[in-house]
Amino acid sequence: MLEFDEFKLKVNSLKPKLEGLKDALGYDQVIAQIADLEAQASAEGFWGDLENSQKVLQKTKRLRSKASQYERLLAKWEDLYTLFELARDEEDLSILPELERGWSEIDDKIAEIKLQTQLSGEFDANNAILSFHAGAGGTEAQDWAQMLYRMYTRWAERKGFKYKVLDYLDGDEAGIKSAVILIEGENAFGFLQGESGVHRLVRISPFDASGRRHTSFAAVEVTPEITDDIQVDIRDEDLKVDTYRSSGAGGQHVNKTESAIRITHIPTGIVVACQNERSQHQNREVAMRMLKSKLVEIKEREHYDKIEDIKGVQMKIEWGSQIRSYVFMPYTLVKDHRTGFENGNINAVMDGDLNGFINAYLNAKTTGNL
Repeated sequence: MLEFDEFKLKVNSLKPKLEGLKDALGYDQVIAQIADLEAQASAEGFWGDLENSQKVLQKTKRLRSKASQYERLLAKWEDLYTLFELARDEEDLSILPELERGWSEIDDKIAEIKLQTQLSGEFDANNAILSFHAGAGGTEAQDWAQMLYRMYTRWAERKGFKYKVLDYLDGDEAGIKSAVILIEGENAFGFLQGESGVHRLVRISPFDASGRRHTSFAAVEVTPEITDDIQVDIRDEDLKVDTYRSSGAGGQHVNKTESAIRITHIPTGIVVACQNERSQHQNREVAMRMLKSKLVEIKEREHYDKIEDIKGVQMKIEWGSQIRSYVFMPYTLVKDHRTGFENGNINAVMDGDLNGFINAYLNAKTTGNL
């Protein structure tokens, strides 16, 4: 039957893509590395060096996850082909929609995983710290900052990532003045690195009784969470540490005790805060990790030789240099000004459908078109 002949071409077209993915992942080398690490774990005295044993186990887990991505997709393709052959032999056209869905899922997943192989930067595999800052404009901008906060937490949930609130400062009437979250997941920073910048909103304001159109701005900062094995030299005399009581409505976001910590790095003017942990010590620990992460990310991005070379002027947010516009009126459109990628389904975007923007940015970065 013609329909099955056409689908056979489609399902067979996935085989070379799978082979290409296997090469991109370095699957054969990964399997060899896993075997070597497992041999190390089986050797006598392996648990004598606890620090090394933990590193070996973590690397083994990471490599197994990488290999299993290809293995699961190959198994799905084989199952799809088996179902196709069964349907063709039975001449059962009712299965075609299921076959088409299966083909589309595999094709999309191949593209997604192949994109991940482009994430080869030093910190791409790390967790991501997202900071949200409302721009000028009072309630309008604070509401917009909260909408962005919600958008990225929805994206994290869709991705199967976890997120943790580190700092949260409520707006005067609505929204938030600022917030910081940690998104935990493999390649979280790699995926989100292109989201740093100013985001612009155009809408009919729900806070304007006259129903006028307003433009609001909010900034998103994305930095990789730096692990403890990376040493960052920060002198105590360069730090100004303030303790304070968590303020604002906050609700479940904050711990209402005198345990909140704000740290200012005097040479650069970088300020970090944490108020969500249970003790002052824990908040200080998290805040220091946030500070280290910001300093290392700026050093790498601006190509500084040393942390000491970073100047405070580099940390200023330049309102007006927006990376993306979100238009609710007079039409609906989200447009990235760097890549030209657009999505007219603004409700889906605000519910976390950001993969199109993320993929477009990563592809443009890889091909040098940014």
